[in-house]
Amino acid sequence: MKVSVIILNWNGKMFLDDCLESLETQTFPDFETILVENGSTDGSAGYVRERYPWVRLVELSENAGFAEGNNRGLLACEGDYIVTLNNDTRVEATFLAELVVAADADPGIGMVAAKMLNFYLPGCLDSVGILAATNGLGSNIGVGEQDAGQYDDPAPVFGPCAGAALYRRSMLNEVGFFDPDFFAYYEDLDLAWRARLAGWRGVTAPQAVVHHIHSATSGKMSPFTVYQVQRNKWYVIIKNWPAALLMKHLHRIILYDLGGILLAVLRGRAGAALRARFHLLKNLPVLLKKRRAVRTLRKISITGIESLLEYGGSPFRTFRRKMGEVK
Repeated sequence: MKVSVIILNWNGKMFLDDCLESLETQTFPDFETILVENGSTDGSAGYVRERYPWVRLVELSENAGFAEGNNRGLLACEGDYIVTLNNDTRVEATFLAELVVAADADPGIGMVAAKMLNFYLPGCLDSVGILAATNGLGSNIGVGEQDAGQYDDPAPVFGPCAGAALYRRSMLNEVGFFDPDFFAYYEDLDLAWRARLAGWRGVTAPQAVVHHIHSATSGKMSPFTVYQVQRNKWYVIIKNWPAALLMKHLHRIILYDLGGILLAVLRGRAGAALRARFHLLKNLPVLLKKRRAVRTLRKISITGIESLLEYGGSPFRTFRRKMGEVK
């Protein structure tokens, strides 16, 4: 089996027809589809079993989160390439074919990012991969931009957005899959960090097109999202950043973190932001143990790692822009 597609579903029955019917039209035939039923209560499992018998179901009794849910799906996969795909997507017919072409081009490529377009805003980008920045944050490349062909040439990328990504199984065997402690958000950046530290590369496949309903499951700027993002950002930093790099950029990381707390307060999400940092401190011993394990993966120099990071920009300018979004 060449490709295994993992789709995680939590109460997303209303999205499944678009997603699964688009997979049925793929021009690339050598793939299997594993749908992880993540403790839904909307009848998704029975619906898939009756309507899409070619989909392999992995049924979990409760919501294990995005990270662990995909990990459970991986146990059922037979493919050389693992594709993670959000349930709230519709893929174009050459989606898998384009991902495979990009990965087959070089055995050193461990990750491939698809082009994700906003489902409801034609021509508006959601992601063409993710970047890691010197302020400690990760973000989707191109999000909110009009797709005018500016990303149509395949290019190196720090990593893919896990909403539509291909991962080489041999890379996952070396660095691991998603860290279940992340539950949701930043798990793809954490995986990309481990892969890049180990010397694997990421590329974009701009012709692998996905239409995505952004934040359909968790809700944009919900307390859940604020908590997960503001906690998991620090999980990534503590686990993966080499000490020399961390000390060099710590002032910028701290300034952005303080800005994040203030914005959460202004949005009425102070409790979520404070809870995120409390649990960060509580889990610090576990994170430091994981940090030691990640250190053994590293095959590139500090200079090489830093060259992969994007400049985080001015924290004050960013804060003023975010303040404008609050008003």
